[in-house]
Amino acid sequence: MTENLQVQYDITKKSKLKKFYESNKILIYSFTSIIAILFIIFNLYLDNKEKKKISLAESYVEAKIYLESGNKETATKILKNIISSSDPTYSSLSLFLLINQNLIKDSNELSNLFTQLLDNNTFTNEMRNLLIYKKALLTSDSSSESELLQSLKPLLSDDETVWKAHALILMGDYFISKKENIKAIEFYQKIFNIKNLHADLYSHARLQLTIISNE
Repeated sequence: MTENLQVQYDITKKSKLKKFYESNKILIYSFTSIIAILFIIFNLYLDNKEKKKISLAESYVEAKIYLESGNKETATKILKNIISSSDPTYSSLSLFLLINQNLIKDSNELSNLFTQLLDNNTFTNEMRNLLIYKKALLTSDSSSESELLQSLKPLLSDDETVWKAHALILMGDYFISKKENIKAIEFYQKIFNIKNLHADLYSHARLQLTIISNE
């Protein structure tokens, strides 16, 4: 008796499953197809991403070879193309190489390259702050007071970033160069409100304040 009930239960269960399948087979096929297509697309994306990374690495090495052979024009063109590729690693390396080799003379062009890098890539917070500081530092000679302050605003308003002290020093040095000592003092004094900085930062601020007081 128990066995008959078990057999009947199994038949009923299979019948329900069959009815469910028959009623929803189009939906099931569609869902399965979508999953398969998404899986293929995802793998193609990963494959293309890896190929792009390899291509950028090869281009970066190629640019360095051109630099070693003295062909700065071709190297510069390749490095600018890499920057426009929106790859955080090789775009950053390419911009730093352009800077280190002094291949970009125009401060406006340099500023635009930094802006392109920052706007089209995702970085960690501190890496982004480093790039913001580098941009401000390298273009400070040609920047107005308002432009420099606006550029450094993300650092000056962030008490957590290690680059805030560097931004304060940069602003202090900027005002010293403009003979605006009162403004310079304001920024240098803020350095001493930040704890656990490298000793050189405190020393630089202290030295600059001493120079101002002796003028």
